[in-house]
Amino acid sequence: MGKADNMLAILWMLRSGKRMTAGQLAGELGIHVRSVYRYIDSLCASGVPIVADSGPSGGYSILSRFKDSPLLFDHEEQRSLIHASVFAREAGYPHSVALERAVGKLKQYANEKQLDLLERHEQGLSVISPPIEDKYQHFLRMLEDAAGQGQTLRMAYDKGKGDQVPARLFDPYGIVYWKGNWYAVGYCGYREDIRSFRVDRMTGLHATDLGFHRPAAFSARDFLLSHLLPNEGDSRSMETVLIRGQEQVLNELCRHWLFGHALAERQPETAVFRLDSALLSTYVPYFLMPYSTSLTIESVPLARRMAEACRTMAEHYGAMLTNLELRGEGEEDG
Repeated sequence: MGKADNMLAILWMLRSGKRMTAGQLAGELGIHVRSVYRYIDSLCASGVPIVADSGPSGGYSILSRFKDSPLLFDHEEQRSLIHASVFAREAGYPHSVALERAVGKLKQYANEKQLDLLERHEQGLSVISPPIEDKYQHFLRMLEDAAGQGQTLRMAYDKGKGDQVPARLFDPYGIVYWKGNWYAVGYCGYREDIRSFRVDRMTGLHATDLGFHRPAAFSARDFLLSHLLPNEGDSRSMETVLIRGQEQVLNELCRHWLFGHALAERQPETAVFRLDSALLSTYVPYFLMPYSTSLTIESVPLARRMAEACRTMAEHYGAMLTNLELRGEGEEDG
């Protein structure tokens, strides 16, 4: 038998509840006792709680709580793992290779009928997500490992505005996948505060000998959302905006991350939102542009800002079109 088969056989024998020595296991399997030691070490490294007792009545055994747990996954659990692997791979999960190895083990010990069913489930789910470069896969692995081990990293970051930002020490508390992008949340030594950073804007990441402790009960997800959504506690900064449109169009608008969280009242063809006044003049007009003329906005500040944004865009592309036409005429004359 191969290594995997021998390890599985050892696992089954120890799950029977008997305490067995390395010599007894070797005799049952017909292998050398040194091989048993290696397989036991591999099983322990995989998370199997094997206990070694010394003495005349000693030997290897498994903790009782592990004996009572199911060794194999049922069909629903297998399907969930298959689908989780698809989601993780397409989202750029930093340890998707290890997850695929785990799924490979499921397939390895499945019979022909079970394997066919697993592969049909795998082919029945697709995820469309922006591709992530190998460099950022490496960064994600470093960030996740550092978050788990409490290791400070040195990070170089490009804000995308052409500014020269010095490298900083960064304590990654966690990574978050949101709307097709990965973010790292943690303590920034340069700003001396907790900040979030886009992983695809990191230009360098290096390990240090420094360590940190994550604040108790800290949630990277909650931190990121709290800085993306308006502050509901400050009513002075909030504006009430009523938007009219067909029910299906408003349903789609309410599924947007910002508008869904800001929804205050909903009727079939109207929706009332409580939005941060600062967002009305920055992000909100551009979020609404794809809906074109299918929405009616009953808010003077937002309607004015929409008109300004659309006028600026029209002027930009109008000038671009003029230049293209002039260039085309010049080429024809030449």
